[in-house]
Amino acid sequence: MKDGSSVAQLAATLRNELNRYRDGEKLPSSRALVARHQVSPVTVSRAIATLTAEGLVTSRPGAGVFKAAVRRVAGAAGDVSWQEVALSADPPLGTVGAAAVLGTLTIPPPEVIDLNGGYLHVGLQPERALATALARAGRRPGTWSRPPVEGLAELRDWFARDIGGPGGSLSASDVLITAGGQSALTTALRALAAPGSAVLVESPTYPGMLAVARAAGLRPVPVPVDADGVRADLLAEAFEATRARVFVCQPLFHNPTGTVLSPQRRTAVLAVARAAGAFVVEDDFARRLAHAGSPPLPLPLAADDPDGVVVHVRSLTKAASPSLRIGALSARGPALERLRAVQVVDSLFVPRPLQETALELVGSPAWAGHLRALAGALRDRRTTMLTALGGALPALLPHRPPQGGYHLWLQLPDGADERAIVASALRQGVAVTAGGPYFTAEAPAPHLRLSYVATPGAAQLEEGVHRLRQALSQNLDLQARDPLTA
Repeated sequence: MKDGSSVAQLAATLRNELNRYRDGEKLPSSRALVARHQVSPVTVSRAIATLTAEGLVTSRPGAGVFKAAVRRVAGAAGDVSWQEVALSADPPLGTVGAAAVLGTLTIPPPEVIDLNGGYLHVGLQPERALATALARAGRRPGTWSRPPVEGLAELRDWFARDIGGPGGSLSASDVLITAGGQSALTTALRALAAPGSAVLVESPTYPGMLAVARAAGLRPVPVPVDADGVRADLLAEAFEATRARVFVCQPLFHNPTGTVLSPQRRTAVLAVARAAGAFVVEDDFARRLAHAGSPPLPLPLAADDPDGVVVHVRSLTKAASPSLRIGALSARGPALERLRAVQVVDSLFVPRPLQETALELVGSPAWAGHLRALAGALRDRRTTMLTALGGALPALLPHRPPQGGYHLWLQLPDGADERAIVASALRQGVAVTAGGPYFTAEAPAPHLRLSYVATPGAAQLEEGVHRLRQALSQNLDLQARDPLTA
């Protein structure tokens, strides 16, 4: 049994047993609980900690654990119906688009195969390296002291080198440490665009970014993406029509299409933004998610930008662990001070223990080894899913499979109800993502996004595609020459 399950079960058992105790009565010793319930001392300690956090028991060092006095509330439950009026008067912008973000963070039940999640399965995470880094960081003098507002100098220097490459022009003074990529995007949009203004976005694009923009009171304006990335000609037209001052893009392994911005488009996008007097916010989330055997990666747009047009976003989260929420914002010129001011107001600073842990991780030999192993695992999982789709749903195979990232973007037949398909898939025991939330308005065609990093391995990916096929058969008329199998 997994340790987390053992802790939960023991806590539930002890919670029931507390009914037999008087307030203030002492519970059996940890040694007695270990023997009685046949669990480890660590499990007992964590279960007691759970009950303590719930206010059910109190722990007295040297004396033991005692049942806490129950706080009794006189009278019936309060009437909270007044909140409906108060909350409807002025709906907060911060909830706009939250449903799409929450959908990607929802952990499905154990019996459901997760082809929806955007974070590495625990089997792909560098758990041992993370544990070692955390332990070493905890022994550093000053780990629990307040960090600089901008972040630890050593970590900022590492990000500057990681973003700019060997001999790059970025320095630690151009970098701010953030609490992950989502926080960095929030800071960037709030700092660079005024509420009520337009912000240009790729279409389709990451729903979390759309949610951030709308929560900041901005109006996302779509610019279509094709096989070579964002259309630079349409980007120029959008800047002229909207007078926007910010364009947000993912030039490398774009989410959701997986495309890479072509060399010609890179040059054109920067030229268009300079001519418009606008910033390009480069979300470089997939830099460390390249597959083994992929071509050499292009440098970030920020590496070719001496004039401060590009504000770069980089994070360790996707390649390491969802709980290592460490990222970086890099910028040049007065924009950096604006970014710094907004971040300070929003979050003061990123906790130092987390920064120290990140610094230990990326400075260890295990980090490079993890990235090599991850590149191979991503390639193998992509191949497994493509092979499974080729057998079950060949017409849905993407024309140009991505060589980085962690998902496939599938276009469904015209008229397909992607929401109904997603619901049917969940009933069949597989979680997939509808394409609609990736568009700022009505989608030009129905889509599904399939992730291949949140499952334990190849067997689950193959079974997930099989279940998806069953869900599609319930929602589409699968004839002998059906477009899904043709």
